[in-house]
Amino acid sequence: MTAPPWVEILGIVAIAMMVTCYALERRGTFFIAAFAAGCALAAVYAYLIDSYPFLIAEGIWAVVAARRWQVARRLA
Repeated sequence: MTAPPWVEILGIVAIAMMVTCYALERRGTFFIAAFAAGCALAAVYAYLIDSYPFLIAEGIWAVVAARRWQVARRLA
């Protein structure tokens, strides 16, 4: 079964957001938070396509990035 087009668009947006924000995260804490949000979106995408290993991996990345954002914000 193939996913609806909006699900595929969600996946593309999530991955593009993650890659872009990861590359720009040294510019400020906003990009670390946006990276965490992109990881969370990728986890939602993984759930929607029933890819549970990817869901777990992206969920962990979202938590790690959110923690990094929290620490970086305190240090800024």
